[in-house]
Amino acid sequence: MADPLATGVEPGVWFEACRRMVAAQREVFAESDTIGKRTEYAGVGEGGDRTLVIDRQAEDIVFAELEAIHAAGADFTAISEERGEVPFGTPETPLWVVIDPIDGSLNARRTLPSFALSVAIATGPTMEDVAIAFVHDFGADDEFTAVRGAGAWLNGAELEARGPGYGLEVVGLEASKPELIAPIVNGLIGKAYRCRSVGALAISICYVAAARFDGMVAARPARSVDVAAAQLIAREAGASVQFGDDGLAAAELDLEARFEIAAALDEEMLGTLREVQRAAATNP
Repeated sequence: MADPLATGVEPGVWFEACRRMVAAQREVFAESDTIGKRTEYAGVGEGGDRTLVIDRQAEDIVFAELEAIHAAGADFTAISEERGEVPFGTPETPLWVVIDPIDGSLNARRTLPSFALSVAIATGPTMEDVAIAFVHDFGADDEFTAVRGAGAWLNGAELEARGPGYGLEVVGLEASKPELIAPIVNGLIGKAYRCRSVGALAISICYVAAARFDGMVAARPARSVDVAAAQLIAREAGASVQFGDDGLAAAELDLEARFEIAAALDEEMLGTLREVQRAAATNP
C-alpha cells in the first residue's frame, strides 16, 4: 500500500487547502441564509441527484483550491458528486481526490445546521487506499482529520473511538426515509438503547470516531463521495468500519459504486449492526 506522502503533497498542504474551502463556503451559506434562498436548483449532478445552486457554489470553491494544488505540481483525478470524474493532468501514479462539497444537502437546504465538507485523498482506487481525510461539520464547527497510519484528530486533538462501555447505547441511523429505517429500527429493538439521525453520513461516521455514537448504520447503499474521508477518520481513531461483506478493498471510489456501510466502536457492536442491516435488506 502506498505511503500517504505518495500523494506528492504533504498532508498539511491538503488540510490548509480544505480549511480555505471551509472559510469560503461559510460566506456562501451566510449569503444564502434562508430556506427560500437555498432552494434554488441548477440541474442534475453526475451523482444523479438534483443540484442546488449552493451545491454548485460550494463545489466551485473546492475546485478552485484543487486547481491551485495542480498548478503547484500535483496531478490527480477528482471525483465529485456534481461534476463526476475530472482529471487534473495525467498522474504517473494514480491519485484520486474524492469530494462531497456538501454532505447533508437536505439539511443545508432546510437550514438545519448538520452538514459537512468531505475531502479524501487516495493513492489507489478503493476505500483501503484512502490516505488523507478531512471532514468539517459546519453545525458544530468541528474539524475531523486523519492520515493513514498516523492517526485521527478532532480540532487538532488526538481522536480515540472509546466510549463509556455501555454497548450500543446510541446508534446513528442514516438514509432515514421511513420505509428504509423502519426495518432497521425494528431490528434494533432489544439491542440498542437510543437512535439518532443526523442526516449526513460523513458526520455520523465521524461521530463514531469521536465515540459520540457507539455505532452507525446506513439503511441504503452509500456512495464513495459520502463516506471516503469519514471511514478513514473512524478507522484511524480505532473504530471498526464494514463495507458490505467484501471489505475495504472491494469498496471502489468511483461515482457509480454503491455499498452497505456500518461502523461501531468495536467488532462485537459492528457485528450486531451488520446482522440488523442484512436482515433489513433481506426482509424490508
